[in-house]
Formats: sequence, structure tokens, C-alpha cells
Amino acid sequence: MTNNANPTTAHRYAVYFAPHPGTLAWLAGSHWLGRCAAQLQPLPQLDIHGVARAELERLTAAPRRYGWHATLKAPFALAPGVDWLTLHHAVQTLAQGLRPFAMPPMVVERIGDFLALVPAASHPANAEIQAAAAACVTQLHPLAAPLSEPDLARRRAAGLSPRQDELLQQWGYPFVFEEFRFHMSLTSSLSDADGTVVELVQDAADQFFADLPPLRFNSLALFSEPTPGADFVLLDHVELGA
Repeated sequence: MTNNANPTTAHRYAVYFAPHPGTLAWLAGSHWLGRCAAQLQPLPQLDIHGVARAELERLTAAPRRYGWHATLKAPFALAPGVDWLTLHHAVQTLAQGLRPFAMPPMVVERIGDFLALVPAASHPANAEIQAAAAACVTQLHPLAAPLSEPDLARRRAAGLSPRQDELLQQWGYPFVFEEFRFHMSLTSSLSDADGTVVELVQDAADQFFADLPPLRFNSLALFSEPTPGADFVLLDHVELGA
């Protein structure tokens, strides 16, 4: 396992796509966010001319808590009677049924009110990404506890379409299947940021990630939220097809 955090006592778990720690892709994303979810330590962020360090720290606060990743199975509590070993075995079984593949080129794009690294559109591998994400949702759902009423209300407060609300009720998350879009978040909401700052941050992200080596989808990353509201921790990488 990647670190010594005790996964049996975690508040929630998640299955993500994440580069392996130590790789350039992991280091680049973790430095951009300002935290390594494997080593559990802060990292220096990019110095963007014209953007105060405190402002960049604020604008990356939400994704920093979750660590450098793309969501496949959104954070969930374990159902009664399900333990960490059961979850880990299920992820191993899931990974065995998937095959590694090369990811499309990644580009910086604004999605709604935040910036993210996303696969280039109209690439054949996008269908493989969608299939892998759908497998994570369907195969791991039986291990997840139902959402509480407060959690349902919190999700609905963001404003969901009827289809998204249906998915939320059935699968515990509104952005799955046809509503899913693979993305690695680079910022929190930019809705209250100065327009010039947003432009500078996006330009810096474009340049910073332009030389990112090609990514491979070759493992599932298990993360945990040790206690409510705590920073997420990378627990393990489970190789595909192993």
C-alpha cells in the first residue's frame, strides 16, 4: 500500500484515476494543487506572475483536499457489514477485468465555473474511459451505503436535471454514465475570482501541463477520507489486468 494510514477506520472511500506517485504526471498535478496525497505533505505551488500566492491557494482549495485525481467512483461510505478487505478485494476483481490503454492527449479546459485537465475530444480512447468509469460505478455500488437525507439535499442544492437526480437516487452520484465526464480538477469555483486572475491562471495551466507525458490508464487508485472533512489520502494502486 502507498502509505501507512489505517484504511479500516476511514469515513469514506473513493476509486479514482491517478498517476503513480513519483511519476512526472503525479508530481506535476500535486505541485499545481499544493499537496501530495501519497506523502501527506504540502508542496510549493507554481509562481504565477500577477496572481498572489494566497489567491492561487484559495482557488485550488477544493481539489487540493481531494488530491490529484479524476473521479471514477465518487466518495462513499461502506454499507453495514462491508469492511476494507471486502472493498479492496472487490477493486482487485474489478481491475482484473479491465485492460490498460493509452489515454488521449490531455488539455486544460473550463468546465462550468472551474478549470480541469480533460481528454481531447473525439478520441477513440474516450469510449474506454467511459466504460471503465461505468464498471467502477456498477460493480462497487453494492458495497456503498445509501446516501443520507442531508447528503441528498446537499447534492440537489447544486441544481440537478431530472436525469441527474434519478442517477443520484439510484447510484449515489449524479454524474455517472452519460452524465460522466472524465476530468482532473485544477481549481475550485472561479465564479468570484477576478477575470484577469482567471485568465492568468488558465494561461499558466496551459503552459504548465503542455509538456505532460502521455498518460496511461493502467490502474485504479483507492483513496480514503479518514474523518469527515479531512484531506483525502492515497491508499493503494491496483493494476489493471493483474
